[in-house]
Amino acid sequence: MTNNNNSDRIKVFNNRLNWLKIIFTVFAALLAIYLFGVQILDIKHYAKKAKAQRIAKKFIMRGSILDRNGIKLASDQLSYNVYVHRQYMDHTPEEIAHKIAKYLGMTESEVATIIKNNPNNIILLKKDIDRPTVENMRKLGLREISTDRKNCRVYPQDTMAAHILGYYNADADVAAGVEFTMKKELEKVDKDIVIETTRGGDVIYDFKTDPEKITSPTIGKTVTLTIDSAIQHVCESELLKMIMEKQALRGAVIVMNPNNGEILGYAVYPTYNPNDFKAATYLQLKNWTLSDVFPPGSTFKVLTVASAVANGKIHRNSTVCDSGRVEIGGWTISNYDYHKFPYPGDINMEYLFQHSSNVGSLKVALLMTPREFYNSLYKFGIGQKTGIDLPGESTGLLPKPETWDMSRHASMGYGYGASVTCIQMVSAIAAIANDGLKVTPHVVKYPEEELPKHVKKVRVMQPEQARLVTEFLTKSTSRTKLPLNLSNYQVASKTGTSRKTMEGAKGYTDKLYTSAVGYLPASDPQVVIYVVVDSAKGWEIWGSTVAVPVFAEVAKQVARILNLKSDKYPGSGFKACTRPLPDLEAERLEIEAEQKALHKFSLFPQNDKKKNVKNQKKSLFGFDQKSKKVQNPKKPANNGKINRKKR
Repeated sequence: MTNNNNSDRIKVFNNRLNWLKIIFTVFAALLAIYLFGVQILDIKHYAKKAKAQRIAKKFIMRGSILDRNGIKLASDQLSYNVYVHRQYMDHTPEEIAHKIAKYLGMTESEVATIIKNNPNNIILLKKDIDRPTVENMRKLGLREISTDRKNCRVYPQDTMAAHILGYYNADADVAAGVEFTMKKELEKVDKDIVIETTRGGDVIYDFKTDPEKITSPTIGKTVTLTIDSAIQHVCESELLKMIMEKQALRGAVIVMNPNNGEILGYAVYPTYNPNDFKAATYLQLKNWTLSDVFPPGSTFKVLTVASAVANGKIHRNSTVCDSGRVEIGGWTISNYDYHKFPYPGDINMEYLFQHSSNVGSLKVALLMTPREFYNSLYKFGIGQKTGIDLPGESTGLLPKPETWDMSRHASMGYGYGASVTCIQMVSAIAAIANDGLKVTPHVVKYPEEELPKHVKKVRVMQPEQARLVTEFLTKSTSRTKLPLNLSNYQVASKTGTSRKTMEGAKGYTDKLYTSAVGYLPASDPQVVIYVVVDSAKGWEIWGSTVAVPVFAEVAKQVARILNLKSDKYPGSGFKACTRPLPDLEAERLEIEAEQKALHKFSLFPQNDKKKNVKNQKKSLFGFDQKSKKVQNPKKPANNGKINRKKR
């Protein structure tokens, strides 16, 4: 009985063993077939897959930013972040801290505390360590310590041109200024260099590997600015002096070549150091000259007279009756010097500019219909973006003419009712200096073939008309005792003072914007200078006492730096513009050729070519040639009640 049971058990065991042998044999056969397919039949696919895991693009550094003379304003510098990996720790936090603290520029207790208090597997110890320090630290052979490489942006001139350059945060890939607008160019390389690396990051060399390409740094394109560092320094220095003297809130100085739109100097206060942008406040980081709007005050009278000249309402010998004080729409409007000159009588445009006549300016404005005045201002760029190659520009505020009553129409003439940005005023005045041709302001010096894409030209008035306005301004400046009246150069200029609007409410504060704008040499304008100071403190706060001293000193230094030819000497009198009048037909053909070049090089998307051609034809003269209607601007918000007692 016992033998039979044992025999049955052996038989069951043998059956099970046979099945296991069969299963194992089948599994081994399948595994052999699979390995044969992987290693013999499909070797290319898996070899390609393995290579893809080893391939990495070479580390790319951003290109440098230079001024127009080749002075370096921004560049990349390699830096490293240092990490500790908890799962690989062979030493205690105290032992690790003792070994590496001196390389991190930290105390041993600081390093040990970070490691102990951070529960993550990978712990960041320190950012932005330089390469020599990292190489020395690697010699310690600590497997729990790793580093990763990144580019650190360096600004060798510190605060110079901070709002033009902007900043770059490599960790978050966030940028401002030119660092933002030229991001693609700064990171552009002719061809990506692909390399094979080990798991530890070492390069795998083969016969096809070019050691020179692998070891040399890969750097993006260099961007050259139109900024002149010498002029930029003068602008920033003179602005800061006045800001400190008058304890002002904000200020700006912009210097531009009116003939090509190149900005030579662009100082903004408050400012910051791009090397330490994280420590800056929002007010310091913001380029308020592009984003914030304000009533321009008496500098706007230049555009009022220019608009009247362009519409055929004002000529060389035109006069208006200045009664010193006038009532319009229930508002009393007076000249700032009413008590000194209560009734000037019939005045010409030179007197209007010299005495900054509010009554004269509003009467010039009323010579035009609201639509005529609006059309001209819009063509000058008021109520629309200039197109400058910096981020954050606003359109300003220019109410539609249908909303104008008599008082708004009048107040528009002396710088209230519309609100502008600093760059809009520079662009508009530059158009007059450039014989009526408005050119897009820009801070990047583009190659010739790319200029049509970024820099547009729009004729806003006839050359003879623009020169007449220049003559009015130059003669009025020559009669003033202000520092605007330079000894060696004719200057076409105007000062301005306007009250500051309340934030989030209607009405005005007791703070003032003081400004001065002008160009020189008036006989052949090469630079436009605009100065504005916000909320200066003290007595006698006017454009003539705050902005003019800055304007005069900047003008003298810019003329010296650019070696401008003098057009004034004792007893010379007024000297008219010496350069030949522009050939309007040639100008038209040149602009059309630039537009064709845009399409030829596919700078416009293919689907939008017809639409863009139409828009380009409109922008040439600021209106549709068939309908004669001004392009529709965005409807601005209500600017609130306007104070008519402008000084």
